[in-house]
Amino acid sequence: MEYSRITNIKDPLFKQMHQLMQDVFPPEEVLEFDLWKEPLEDPGIRVFVAVYEGKVVGATEYRYYEDFNVAMTDFTIVGRAGLGIGPFLAQKRLEDLQELALANGKKLSGMFAEIYDPYRVEHYEFGGVKPMNPYVRREVLAHLGYKRLDFPYVHPSWNNDGEAVTGLDLCFLPMDGEMNELPTDLIVKFLKRYYTVLPNKPETWNTMIKNLEAKEKVGLIYF
Repeated sequence: MEYSRITNIKDPLFKQMHQLMQDVFPPEEVLEFDLWKEPLEDPGIRVFVAVYEGKVVGATEYRYYEDFNVAMTDFTIVGRAGLGIGPFLAQKRLEDLQELALANGKKLSGMFAEIYDPYRVEHYEFGGVKPMNPYVRREVLAHLGYKRLDFPYVHPSWNNDGEAVTGLDLCFLPMDGEMNELPTDLIVKFLKRYYTVLPNKPETWNTMIKNLEAKEKVGLIYF
C-alpha cells in the first residue's frame, strides 16, 4: 500500500478521493470539488491517500500548527475492510507529524479531531463501510488515546450557509497520556483559526466560543 500526497486538483487520485468522500460522508461535510483547489495547494494542509492496486482505498487530511505545536486531523476515510487501512493511515500520519514537529524544534504535544457521537447520529451509514461506523470509529479513537473535551460542541457547516452541525465531539490526543485538561486559550485560538475559512458562523458557534473564553481550562475525559 502506498501513502501518496495530493497537492493538485488535477491529480487523478483526487477525483477518486473526492468520490470516496461523497460515498462515505454526509453532504454537509464534503467541500465541493472545485473548492479544493486552494486547500490542496496550501503547504500547511496535508492530504494523503492510501493507494492499493492503483485504487484510492483510504484518505486522511490533517495539518500541523507550528505556533500551537498541535495537529488537527480533518478526516480519515477507510474505504474497504480487511486491508489494515486505518492503522496504515494512522501510523503514516503520526510519523509525518512528528517529523514536522521535529523540524519546528519541538516534540508534538497532541492532535485535535472531531468525532460523531453515535448515540446522537445513528442514522449516518457512512457508505455502508463497517470500519467507518460511528461506534467503531469512536472505539478506535479511544484505543489510540483520544479523549473528549468536556463541553457541548458544534461546528459551522462546510456548506458555509451559517448552519450549525451538531452530534459531534471535539477530541484531543495528548502525546503525554497523563494530560487530563487543556487550556481554553489553546482551544479557542485553534478553533478560530481552523474555521477562518468559513465566514458564516452560526450563532450557536459564537456562543460556544464565548462560553469557552469565560473558562480557564476544559477537562479531557474518556468516551
